[in-house]
Amino acid sequence: MILKPLPCPDCGECESVVKRGKTKQDKQHYLCQNPTCAKETFILDYTKKGHLAEVKRQIIDMCVNGSGIRDTARVLGISPTTVIDELKKESSLLTVNEPLLKSLVPEDTLVSIAKVEEAELDEMWSFVAKKQNQRWLWHAIDHHSGKVLAYVLAPHEDEAFLKLKELLEPFGISHWYTDGWGAYERHLNDKSHSVGKRNTQKIERKHLTLRTRIKRLAPKTICFFKSFKMHDIVIGIFVNRYEFGLPI
Repeated sequence: MILKPLPCPDCGECESVVKRGKTKQDKQHYLCQNPTCAKETFILDYTKKGHLAEVKRQIIDMCVNGSGIRDTARVLGISPTTVIDELKKESSLLTVNEPLLKSLVPEDTLVSIAKVEEAELDEMWSFVAKKQNQRWLWHAIDHHSGKVLAYVLAPHEDEAFLKLKELLEPFGISHWYTDGWGAYERHLNDKSHSVGKRNTQKIERKHLTLRTRIKRLAPKTICFFKSFKMHDIVIGIFVNRYEFGLPI
């Protein structure tokens, strides 16, 4: 007799997995008792592929690498509704680079150290359903390292920049580089604000990466978002994974 440990598909723990009854199809149900595990119960032989952990990971991978909803559904052999539902589960995304922010704060104090001395600010245009429904990505990056510090998805209005500025306060930024848009001129001190494309090349390159990786953000495209929620989730997943370094 060979006994094989059964790991949880979410946390990978083996000792925490116990049997938990059977389904209507007489399939064995398992329960992960690890308190930090997000997956409560699971089975080994799912009838629908959309329940498989590896398929769920592929949905996210394809989402941030240029695949649309129907593209993903065709490749993985699942329903487009399953793809949308899985993406909506990732709606609780960070808008601030908390891993970077924590590295700027010593463990024995709550006072932030201003290590991000200079930052680049810019906005990227996109739309939802039709070009009249504009949706702008406002974000800031470290001028030296190029790391994204925070972002906001909102209309092209001063309120959006003020919200972004509030998110950036803990970084202690002392100088700003922008392209001279009116909101920056109105709400940034002239002495700590430099205008010009010469010092915003890194953030412009971030825009190009986004438009290349997520085809719905291309200026001329027939593949566009149909809801503000999905627009914000897809961009948020990309930023959280590749810029904040979170395991999404």
